[in-house]
Amino acid sequence: MSAVPLPRRPASPLTDALHRPLKSLRISVTDRCNMRCRYCMPEQEYAWLPRESILTFEEIDRLVGIFAALGVDKLRLTGGEPLLRHQLPNLVRLLRRHRGIRDIALTTNGILLARYAEELRDSGLSRVTVSLDTLRPDRMLEFARSGRHHDVLQGIAAARRSGLEPVKLNVVVVRGYNDDELVDLVEFARAERAEVRFIEYMDVGGATEWSMDRVVSRHEMLERLAQVYGVITPIHESGWAPAERFALQNGAVIGIIASTPSPNMAKVSRPRPSART
Repeated sequence: MSAVPLPRRPASPLTDALHRPLKSLRISVTDRCNMRCRYCMPEQEYAWLPRESILTFEEIDRLVGIFAALGVDKLRLTGGEPLLRHQLPNLVRLLRRHRGIRDIALTTNGILLARYAEELRDSGLSRVTVSLDTLRPDRMLEFARSGRHHDVLQGIAAARRSGLEPVKLNVVVVRGYNDDELVDLVEFARAERAEVRFIEYMDVGGATEWSMDRVVSRHEMLERLAQVYGVITPIHESGWAPAERFALQNGAVIGIIASTPSPNMAKVSRPRPSART
């Protein structure tokens, strides 16, 4: 990659066309994954990107330097499954050196997290979000073709022990698959001192065979939870985040990420570089 002069930090925050500050950068470090969730990459044989199309650590570092100079102060490393990227803690250590970067997060399916949690924390990782669509190993095996449900739970526990907090749990809610586990997942997250975030099933194209009748809407989720927990109170926050957060009467906090347009969508802003163009 040819050298690109770093821009000076602007006097006012960098904004997009909707006047939203660009403060958070999402970086896909690999397209590889060790699961085959039906809503993401259900094919038995998947056409991976050629390795030369994946950003090197040096290219990612340079890119982060440019964005940091433009006002970005939060990073999120994703995939695919980012823990499949060899020596990922070295990348975290490299990115942590940038002045102005105050938060580095990781989104993972959790299968390899127990192995790397402590090293990631020592390298400068701030927190993790773990995908946990079900508490039932048989459902994970059927839906994601992975029998490593116990490893995911171990990863969540290891993240908390290592101080990678707050731990957030992402749950894609699919009617007929896991929509009967909403309350169980809320209680599991509360016991693990984590925050669960329910995600409406989204159409991402490809071979996922998405259909509207399998979508459990934000409204329906809140109605179901209210039958158990009573009045659910929206948490009004400043800032820009993908999830709307709600307080339950038992003290738990949940988030919901809607796939359909809502007033909260104007608060979502995050550039997402992943490969050379």
